[in-house]
Amino acid sequence: MNNATFEKLQYNELKQIIKSYCVSGLGKQLLDKLEPSSNLKVVKNRLNETTEARKIIDAKGHIPFLGVSNIDSTIQNIEKDIILDPSELISVSDFLRGCRKIKTFMMEKEFFAPVLASYANSMTGFQHIEEEINFSIKGNSVNSAASRELKRIRSKIEIAEEKIKDRLNKFLNNDTNKKYIQEAFISKKDDRYTIPIKASYKNQVSGTIIDVSSKGSTVFIEPNTVTKLGEELASLKAEEAIEEYQILATLSGMILENIYEIKINMELISQYDMVFAKAKFSKEIDGLEPKLNDYGYIKLVDCKHPLLVGEAVPLNFEIGQNYRSLIITGPNAGGKTIVLKTIGLLTLATMSGFHIAANKDSEIAVFENIFADIGDNQSIENALSTFSSHMKNLSEIMRLSNNNTLLLFDEIGSGTEPNEGSALAISILEEFYYMGCITVATTHYGEIKRFSEIHEDFMNAAMRFNNDTLEPMYQLVIGKSGESNALWISRKMNVSENILRRASNYMQNKGYQLERVDESKIRKPKTIKEKSIKYKYDYRKGDRVKLLEHDDFGIVYKEMDNFYNVVVFYKGEFIDVNVKRISLDITAKELYPEGYDLETLFVDHKTRKIEHDLERGSKKALRKVQKEIKKSRE
Repeated sequence: MNNATFEKLQYNELKQIIKSYCVSGLGKQLLDKLEPSSNLKVVKNRLNETTEARKIIDAKGHIPFLGVSNIDSTIQNIEKDIILDPSELISVSDFLRGCRKIKTFMMEKEFFAPVLASYANSMTGFQHIEEEINFSIKGNSVNSAASRELKRIRSKIEIAEEKIKDRLNKFLNNDTNKKYIQEAFISKKDDRYTIPIKASYKNQVSGTIIDVSSKGSTVFIEPNTVTKLGEELASLKAEEAIEEYQILATLSGMILENIYEIKINMELISQYDMVFAKAKFSKEIDGLEPKLNDYGYIKLVDCKHPLLVGEAVPLNFEIGQNYRSLIITGPNAGGKTIVLKTIGLLTLATMSGFHIAANKDSEIAVFENIFADIGDNQSIENALSTFSSHMKNLSEIMRLSNNNTLLLFDEIGSGTEPNEGSALAISILEEFYYMGCITVATTHYGEIKRFSEIHEDFMNAAMRFNNDTLEPMYQLVIGKSGESNALWISRKMNVSENILRRASNYMQNKGYQLERVDESKIRKPKTIKEKSIKYKYDYRKGDRVKLLEHDDFGIVYKEMDNFYNVVVFYKGEFIDVNVKRISLDITAKELYPEGYDLETLFVDHKTRKIEHDLERGSKKALRKVQKEIKKSRE
């Protein structure tokens, strides 16, 4: 299997739909990595997981995924000895609480979901870490109660800040200072408490300029009366930061000590999220777990394409028991390609542990390889035609296939001459048959259909067609060849029965009618009498004329014939033009002196030079001509 197969069969589209049912990034990540398994035991286990999860959902069990988020990047930071910030610690606490609740929930479902419940046994609870984090972190910041030292430091900070504010308020209320003040409020700049002072009075106020407004009209000054208190506050803030760091480091260390078990919890939560996403999709499509085998037998009973569940016509299909190759015929837009995609996608879905919309009697085979050649593979980049691209794809598929391979071919052998295409297609189908593959192919070629009819291990199938409404019914009928819908439609369109009988005969025995038509029924060109039409001017050789269609000029080479055509020399070529499409520009008599050799007008300079050299006996010119004659003969 390869990504090309996944794309052609819309497997990745199906995964995107199921991924939308995940509640955490962990489940989505796992689903992105999911691929079909060719191991029968693995597939059985995957389907059983989905079935058990579906039972829990059907019992209206609410899965407590609330708070479970993807903490993968946070865990990576821990492993790099990076101290977590309060928000990251809260996300870890939420995740651990979610794990604890899911563990409890799943252990209670052991009776009807034993496999999923058993996974919860491997999940570790970390309630003590949850409690430590929740006690130490409040509102995305370190709680003052986290340590006695932090509580003491913050108490001193509050006292220092109150003293500073008290002195600044006295400064604001002092009548002497009011003329200096831009606005009567206390402003905090870079953790320093300041008063906004008019820039023109900045030298009148004793203190330190901490900041300046964008327009420069205001300066923010820390008055000298609070400078000492400000320094004390800055020192206390530094102590606070050190103590907070110690608390965060301690909490991060607790997580690091249990990192292995926490990562196991992450894997199990990812698995649970993905499995329940599969189960939610199963409920949406009313899906079920099909029977399984590993010997190539597929039986689809009332199955629907996973992406077209609401509108698709149910498919009934079987292969791998009485025949190993199925040839499907039918009209264009009759649903043949959808049949191929449905077979392929249902198989890939089952091998991934997805339920399918089908009857309980349906059975799916697990394959080592699934390959599809569907659609137009034309490659502009590699200069490959549709046929060449199909052949390249088939060649690669043949190289990778074995007796545990499902092959899906749409319009095999198409894109070239029908006789060659059908012969090549039959030979390819034979080769895959000898390799032991299970093959489903669609075709329009009657030869392939006839080959399938006489081969014991091949079977024909047809897409049903409503002969009354001339519409496809999108239903597959195994054991029946597709009828000649082209003839039927032609008859409905009132095409002559004589034509249809001959066409039917040609289809069956190639006995073509070769009689020649009666000569009396052939229309022949009539000779136009020269005097029947009169024109103002008889064009002569050498006349310069305007070509009306080209809006350009040429020289008359041959005069008018019985059909009123003249030969004109135009851009190095002789062209036939009707006199209605030219007009006289200048006559030859006006253009050239009497006795002028008009033939030279129609010979290029190079040719004229060679002729002149030959006339004067040039041996070099003679050798050149002989060389060109010899070259043309070769």
